[in-house]
Amino acid sequence: MEETENVKFRYMTLEDMEGVLEVEHSSFPTPWSEEAFYNELTSNRFATYIIAEKEKRIIGYCGVWVVIDEAHITNIAILPEFRGKKIGESLLRTAMKYARMRGAGKMSLEVRQSNEVAQRLYRKLGYEPGGIRKNYYTDNYEDALVMWVKL
Repeated sequence: MEETENVKFRYMTLEDMEGVLEVEHSSFPTPWSEEAFYNELTSNRFATYIIAEKEKRIIGYCGVWVVIDEAHITNIAILPEFRGKKIGESLLRTAMKYARMRGAGKMSLEVRQSNEVAQRLYRKLGYEPGGIRKNYYTDNYEDALVMWVKL
C-alpha cells in the first residue's frame, strides 16, 4: 500500500484491535464494539479494513465492503489530533483504489447531515448525494446523507 507524510496504509489484522478501538471511541458517540470489528475481520468475506499508521501507532482506519461490483464504506475515522492533515483523504483514496482493484464500479457511504467537514471531503473526491436515510444514527436519530461515487 501507499505512504503519505510518514503515514503508512496497510490491511488491518486482529492484532490492530486495540488501536482501532482507540480511534473508534475517540471519533463516534456510539462506537462499534470489539466484537463488531472481530466479526468483520473473521466472518464477513466482503469486508476489508485499512489502517493508517504513523510511527507504529494506529491513527486511523477505514472499513470497506466490496460486494460484486459495488463498494461501501462502513466507517472511516482519524484520531482527533491527526485530523486536518489530509490523512483521512489519503486513507479514503486508498480505500477507493482498493475497491476499484476488487472490481467495484461505484462506492457509497453514509454521513451525518450535520457533518459538513466530511461532506466537503467526499465531494472533493467526487461523491454526490444520492438519498437520505431517515433517523439513521441511533445516538440522536439524525438523518444520514447517502453519497455515491463512480470509481
